[in-house]
Amino acid sequence: MRDTILVTGGAGFIGSNFILSWIRERSSPVVNLDLLTYAGNPANLALLEGNRLYRLAVGDIRDARRLAALLREVQPRAILHLAAESHVDRSIAFPELFIRTNVMGTEILLDEARRYWAELGAAEKAAFRFLHVSTDEVYGPLAPGGRPFAEGAAYAPANPYAASKAAADHLVRAYHRTWGLPVLITNSSNNFGPYQFPEKLIPLMTLNALEGRPLPVYGDGLQSRDWLFVEDHCAALRAVLENGRVGETYHIGGQSERRNFDVVRAICELLDEMSPDPALGPRRRLISFVEDRPGHDRRYALDATKIARELGWHPGEDFDGGLRKTVRWYLDHPAWLEGVRTGAYLDWIRLNYTERGAR
Repeated sequence: MRDTILVTGGAGFIGSNFILSWIRERSSPVVNLDLLTYAGNPANLALLEGNRLYRLAVGDIRDARRLAALLREVQPRAILHLAAESHVDRSIAFPELFIRTNVMGTEILLDEARRYWAELGAAEKAAFRFLHVSTDEVYGPLAPGGRPFAEGAAYAPANPYAASKAAADHLVRAYHRTWGLPVLITNSSNNFGPYQFPEKLIPLMTLNALEGRPLPVYGDGLQSRDWLFVEDHCAALRAVLENGRVGETYHIGGQSERRNFDVVRAICELLDEMSPDPALGPRRRLISFVEDRPGHDRRYALDATKIARELGWHPGEDFDGGLRKTVRWYLDHPAWLEGVRTGAYLDWIRLNYTERGAR
């Protein structure tokens, strides 16, 4: 077996950051299987153009024949499964897309991985890993003042995205229990950082505030999230892939809970500092409150004690430092931003925000 790993969804936000960090930190080959939908952007990995350690394979995780052929060709020692539809608001508008990709796609990938793994030699079979990357949203809302969710907490997904990821998690565990496939599962907090598609909160607000457009905040803006800088997430994934115990789940939390309104206000303050616009004045004036989305959970947070105890991982970046780096990155990469502002992005903004009345 070669030292290659196969990453699904590697042209997305977390996937591209992971591949960049993997090649930087490990210098071993990566094959990226990505369908290149609206949020899969090859430009995220432009730094690897011509790099012999990186290869893009365009394809769908629901294509069993394509998967089988790719696994035989690449012979990976591990699969890191990141391919997913991941935006809650889109899942409310188009739930069937999330079931097809996150549930059916994961099952097909698992089945082909199982077939591939079963044919490996003894040593390679023992070394193989299937790492499934999931979310804190599978647990549903956390009560105000309640302790962050630890591994083993009951699942209670509250939206179609969370339900599809919960189903995928259960399938991964089932393939381990039924066939012995050597799996690992991670659940992470809200990620932020470079290359995030601007339908998510931080890049959307950064882009709108930079251009003097309204900053639409759902409901009262007091929803609380634990924020995780994407580079810290990538470091945690490397630790789990290399040293995690087979069959186990690891929570990856940023230990940085913030209310949505406070996140938006912090973005405004950073942009006022880094890119002042006297014509706009203080950008916090752009904040507006819009109708809340259905089933909006008030709080998420994860207990990352286990991964710290077993694997020695801790977040290296606090929220304020990570947010400053993120806003700086978007300011320094206007061409990337322009490249992702396609018709699909504009259609989504029109559907999800423009048609929501301000309160």
